[in-house]
Amino acid sequence: MAKHAKRRRRTVEQDDGRFLDTGDESGSAPGDRKFRPDVEGLRAVAVLLVVLYHADIPWLTGGFVGVDVFFVLSGFVITGLLLRERASTGTTKLLNFYGRRSRRILPAATLVIILTVLASYHWLGFLTGGDTAEVGRTASLFYANFHFISTGTNYLASQAPPSALQNFWSLSVEEQFYVLYPTLFIVTALAWSRVNLRLKLSILLAVSIVASFTWSVVQTPNNAVSAYFSPFTRAWELALGGLVAVGSVQLAKLPRPAAVAMTWIGLGGILFAGFAYTSTTTYPGSAVALPVIATALVVAGGTAAPRMGAEWILRIPPFRWLGKLSYSLYLWHWPILIIAAQYAGHSLSVADNLLWVLLALGLSIVSYFAVENPLRHWKFLSRSGIRSLCLGAILVGASLGLMAFEIGSHP
Repeated sequence: MAKHAKRRRRTVEQDDGRFLDTGDESGSAPGDRKFRPDVEGLRAVAVLLVVLYHADIPWLTGGFVGVDVFFVLSGFVITGLLLRERASTGTTKLLNFYGRRSRRILPAATLVIILTVLASYHWLGFLTGGDTAEVGRTASLFYANFHFISTGTNYLASQAPPSALQNFWSLSVEEQFYVLYPTLFIVTALAWSRVNLRLKLSILLAVSIVASFTWSVVQTPNNAVSAYFSPFTRAWELALGGLVAVGSVQLAKLPRPAAVAMTWIGLGGILFAGFAYTSTTTYPGSAVALPVIATALVVAGGTAAPRMGAEWILRIPPFRWLGKLSYSLYLWHWPILIIAAQYAGHSLSVADNLLWVLLALGLSIVSYFAVENPLRHWKFLSRSGIRSLCLGAILVGASLGLMAFEIGSHP
């Protein structure tokens, strides 16, 4: 009887649109399409901006805004997941949520951290290797951003060689958001039960957006390093993505011409920031509003205008393919570029950088199909939040153990 009940419950959840045919959870809220190819395509735009900026492609002086695109998309997807689960099951299971995050994030991240530390010791020497291992320890526990704040790292204008794991700061910000947000979601759902959940969430997210953006504007000129890496200045970016997900029902009713215009204006705004901003731009401050709001416009408009809007480009196979690989490529490209440049002892040419990016792309494909996707969809893990969390604990423990061993063996 219990098995039949579980089977019926799983079928109901699938009928409610919580799961895609691939077995992944739908990354959009009820009232929206189950799968958003434009969101997948935007991931490709984001990772291209970041990777080509780091490869020193001329004119792409503001490619760092790709990280902000990722933040908005993460807020949109996580809020959509939580809303769909609440609508289909009537509850929010934190154990399952963190189990899914563990399977999604930790396997590829742990692999990159471990191999980057070993490569740094091998090719850059024990001093740089030790520094990388120290950052690796903070990255494994997802507080690398606070490490860079404490060490005064200036991502855009630093004269010192950057850490090969510095790109993990943004992953740390996202994970800190994931730790807090589901609990706030549950508290909001339970409080004032007679008030519509989406209305309550809208108020919570709107207040967070105003507070966090205000802090970004105030903090950036006073402490640029802290403002850049802080979750408090970046929270509004994820919250805005969440607000778009919450408003999916209303957004779907937008007049088609207005929705189409929103998507193209938004995509244009992202690209403009990527080419117009430079390392001298006071960032994040108020300047971050352009790529963040532009991303929100693409996603919001795409709710009502899936075909005639920017999705017309974003849904083409190359963008969607790269969107699937965006997480792995983001993890791999930076360590490879930094280790290659520091081993050479000088900045590399654009041509050399692009060759290393191709290597990163190859490793991304391998890790996606050999590590990231198999573990993410392994039924033994996906059927149990506890087993998924145990896997995460093992991976984090292995990473921390290697860091301790390497630091201890290279005094």
